[in-house]
Amino acid sequence: MEDNRNEQVEALEVLTEFNERLVKNLKIVIKELSGARLDDTDNFIKSIIDAMNWEIQVMNGTMSLLNEGKQRIDKESFNKSAVAVGEAVAAKDDAKLAEAFEAILPYFVTLGEAAAEVIQ
Repeated sequence: MEDNRNEQVEALEVLTEFNERLVKNLKIVIKELSGARLDDTDNFIKSIIDAMNWEIQVMNGTMSLLNEGKQRIDKESFNKSAVAVGEAVAAKDDAKLAEAFEAILPYFVTLGEAAAEVIQ
């Protein structure tokens, strides 16, 4: 049991470092999708979605630790916003994708804060 907890702590330590870049990149891509699209925006979107998926996997694997003692992450709301991102990607609509990224951004900020709080 203690090994599992240590693995979860290690995963959250990596997530906190990773999360700062993801949050920064989400803010950048929202601007790009809101009218300042660049040649590499599609590749940037793909890398951001890959990072989001990785963080969600870590979150799912560490949820018991993240919400230990109190609820820090509302998984149901987080998942709804992730589904909205998926739908926006499928629609291939920059405005919808920018909106979906804006909606999910606070959840990733909260995830980073929660992870940092738990590993202290």
